[in-house]
Amino acid sequence: SKWVWPVRGKLVAPFNPKGQLNNGVDIVVKTTTPVRASAAGKVVYQGAGLKGYGKLIIIKHSNEYLSAYAHNDWLLVNEGQWVNQGQQIAYIGQQYEKKFHFQIRKNGKPVDPLIYLPN
Repeated sequence: SKWVWPVRGKLVAPFNPKGQLNNGVDIVVKTTTPVRASAAGKVVYQGAGLKGYGKLIIIKHSNEYLSAYAHNDWLLVNEGQWVNQGQQIAYIGQQYEKKFHFQIRKNGKPVDPLIYLPN
């Protein structure tokens, strides 16, 4: 697969774009969970400036695809940095269990990550 799971955890909210309910998937993870790049690309955003996403990383994989990794505790990459598939980009660690949010966008529009991720 071109994509890999960014975290290991329990899927608790599937993709549901109707009415902007969930533009990605939510996964409950435990403390000290590493967050990994789902595919290779360039970090185009890292920070906490987008309301509702907490500490966020966005990676551009091509002119067509972006991925977003939200609700992290520590960010380990910088804007402009190239990352490899599977490279650790963030860390989740402040709470015992936490909801992590992951999106894939194709041509700027959210798509169901489960179509792209391996079973």
